Amino acid sequence: MIEVEGLGKVYGKKQNAFIALDDVSLNIPNGSTVAIVGKSGSGKSTLMHIMSGLDHPSSGRVVIDGDDIHKFKTKALDNFRATQMSFIFQAFFVEANQTCYQNVALPLEIAGVSAGRRKKLVTAALERVDMSEKINAKAGNLSGGQKQRLAIARAIVNKPKLIFADEPTGNLDSTTGEKIIRMLFDLNKTLGATLVIVTHDHDLASRCEVQVSLKDGKLIQVITAKQEKNPASKRKVI
Repeated sequence: MIEVEGLGKVYGKKQNAFIALDDVSLNIPNGSTVAIVGKSGSGKSTLMHIMSGLDHPSSGRVVIDGDDIHKFKTKALDNFRATQMSFIFQAFFVEANQTCYQNVALPLEIAGVSAGRRKKLVTAALERVDMSEKINAKAGNLSGGQKQRLAIARAIVNKPKLIFADEPTGNLDSTTGEKIIRMLFDLNKTLGATLVIVTHDHDLASRCEVQVSLKDGKLIQVITAKQEKNPASKRKVI
């Protein structure tokens, strides 16, 4: 369970202060699919970054399975992210001059996994995303869709409990994007990982079990799949 309690984030000071998040609270069940939606500047990415420990809140807290992650010291937080979470971004962030194997193996090397076990895990991760034949190919020679699949393989190689995806199809055409989305939802089911997607795509959001809507840093509403089928039961927050 991810528990977000009274989360606030302010950038700048005094007259230059900008409120990115304003008293946001919500709960996300383990193993669920969640969409964080809203227009540009609504606070979507800020919320994801604070939920994952990539950024720190000005107020409030994030509790994951009983641990307040922002009370961790830097090394403990880094270790928590390395072992419990993974990230998929719009820009892919693959190492172009390294092979697919080297890209996927990187999180395991950081975690100190032995070479023999790394090989098994990397091979399995690439197989999951249909990239086995590219294992020794340079990442820079891949298509956009292949780079995103490589990024997904790298994200799941350590079998995380939480997958954060920030506009994961933003740089892809609609057909390739649909394949990536199906892959992410399939991984949610097979890995049992919680999938949190930041998106402006309401069609994609409607396929998630929980939709979190933000506007100007405020939580507008939280909708579950059951509530989506029965609009009268939608939870109005503001």
